[in-house]
Amino acid sequence: MAALPSTAAIGVIGAGTMGAGIAQIAAAAGHPVLLFDIRTEALPAGLERIRHGLERLIGRGKLNHSTLAALMERIRPVERLADLAPAALIIEAIVEELPSKRQVFEQLEEICSEQTILASNTSALSITALAATLQRPERVVGMHFFNPAPVLKLVEVVSGLATANEVAETIQATAAKWGKQPVRARSTPGFIVNRIARPYYAEALRLLEAGTADVATIDAALQEAGGFRMGPFELMDMIGQDINFAVSRTLFEAYFQDPRYRPSLIQQELLDGGCLGRKSGRGFYNYQPGAERPAPHTAPPGPPPTRIVLHGELGPAEPLAAALAKTVSAVQRTTGAGLIALPETALALTDGRSATQRAAEEGISELILFDLALDFSQTTRVVIAAADQTGPAALAAAAGVFQALGKTVSVIDDSPGLIVLRTVCMLANAAAEAVGQGVCTAAACDAAMRDGVNYPRGPLAWAEIIGLARVVTALDHLGEYYGAERYQAAPLLRRKRYGGNRFHD
Repeated sequence: MAALPSTAAIGVIGAGTMGAGIAQIAAAAGHPVLLFDIRTEALPAGLERIRHGLERLIGRGKLNHSTLAALMERIRPVERLADLAPAALIIEAIVEELPSKRQVFEQLEEICSEQTILASNTSALSITALAATLQRPERVVGMHFFNPAPVLKLVEVVSGLATANEVAETIQATAAKWGKQPVRARSTPGFIVNRIARPYYAEALRLLEAGTADVATIDAALQEAGGFRMGPFELMDMIGQDINFAVSRTLFEAYFQDPRYRPSLIQQELLDGGCLGRKSGRGFYNYQPGAERPAPHTAPPGPPPTRIVLHGELGPAEPLAAALAKTVSAVQRTTGAGLIALPETALALTDGRSATQRAAEEGISELILFDLALDFSQTTRVVIAAADQTGPAALAAAAGVFQALGKTVSVIDDSPGLIVLRTVCMLANAAAEAVGQGVCTAAACDAAMRDGVNYPRGPLAWAEIIGLARVVTALDHLGEYYGAERYQAAPLLRRKRYGGNRFHD
């Protein structure tokens, strides 16, 4: 199906941050744009927001003044909803409330041609429900941009039960023509990104509730070791605690109180105190002028290793073996179960069990677990946790191993799956469930998480690099430890693990 021609008028409802950004994208692609907001005072502010963003591009040498002027001329503010009648596509970007969006679509259906496509920029509401009261529900589709819309490439193209395939294909082609990366999704709560991303926040909040580590250390672990652009707490502060919490509540209710989406009491307390993040000056961090940013936990220097025995392959941590061979004078390699043995202790990559449980089950008197990293050869931080049976000398020796490789070490309380492995396994599990339920393809899922929220890898591709067997084992261990259904491996993930198959060719 072909994209809409650049001569086709595009209507945008809502002149706030998202609506203005969408209007800018359509105008940049050559379309005449009709911009409407029920608050007439919002229109000049929306146009000024667009102009200000474009002027910054001029300052960086990415745009010239004539292009800016031509683009702004293509955006025409209108004062009545009826003025949107000539548009071939109308995208609403108003308040995230089902009754409000339905009312707008019902009014548009009376105004517009039968061929007009009505798109919603909703991030989580059901496209099926939005279209249910209309005479032509087949013309309704989700077109979910990500903030800031002119910068981020991803657009989720969401089909409700009644959405005509040719409508979704037209929107997909149009988004691609606008320079975006469209991914197709079936209308389920949260679509792709907001559904799959929940564990990134939820696991961090649960680790904080359990006292496993502080906010700054959890953020540093996922950013520096995990390779995520922002830690979960800093990201929640940027999004806004009110918005992030509202999405969690919406999904929790939409999935009939599924415990995986249960909102956090810690986040609720922030809301009760008016601590909404950057926009209020305080959230998990203090953004007031002069406020000091807390530092992540850093272990004191430990003794450099002089003798190491590597027992078996280290799996995803295998790059450590090569690095240790270059750094430590005496390194011996033998068969075994993936341990780094020192005279004082043994180190192992976490497998989803706590260090205390694993030490008892494997008969290791002094055991230190280290967390997953995106790239062990490049990571600047390693997170470790000691079994309760382990003494301080062993912990210092373990820290010394990673410090000898030039890495900062953070010690956290003993917790199953530590921080990065636990989070990545839960993201992969959420992705596998979405694919298994036909919400999207594996390729669309990974593209959405890379391009929509800047994950360092798509969660399914990451799971394949770690090894699906390792991911399922970690989830099983987490489920056994907590006795919680939330850690149950998705059927498709477990099937591919046992079938020896992959999500990607």
